[in-house]
Amino acid sequence: MSRPFWETTPLDRMSPEQWESLCDGCGLCCLVRFEDADTGEIIPTRVHCRLLDAGTCRCSDYVHRKREVPDCITLTPDLIPRLGWMPKSCAYRRIHEGRGLADWHPLVSGDPESVHRAGVSVRGQTISEAELEHEDDMVDHAAPDLLDERGLED
Repeated sequence: MSRPFWETTPLDRMSPEQWESLCDGCGLCCLVRFEDADTGEIIPTRVHCRLLDAGTCRCSDYVHRKREVPDCITLTPDLIPRLGWMPKSCAYRRIHEGRGLADWHPLVSGDPESVHRAGVSVRGQTISEAELEHEDDMVDHAAPDLLDERGLED
């Protein structure tokens, strides 16, 4: 029996389809973050990008997201080691670090809902930035511990 592509193909050699399939649909990368001016720490909030579909935890306009949200990051293999804020559960980060995919990852489980059942996604835990009256209100939704327990198991 052959091994799955994520175990045999380096991130920088994956086809676009393979690369995109690594996204588990957790929505964690779509959280608004801010940087603490004193410490430089990146702090997530419970506020998600206006393009995130809160039910599916997927971008509602993925193809055009850069036009709609210019500061949206296009993840590439060379960016992974430089994005320290990436959740420990992220498949791209896990593979980059040699940890493989978690059991709840849809490519392993065969079920796109497994990420939500495992409690790794943001489903039901966030609000859209479009719901905020003022951008300054985001600080009221700071959640520095939001990523602490997610994806730490191997």
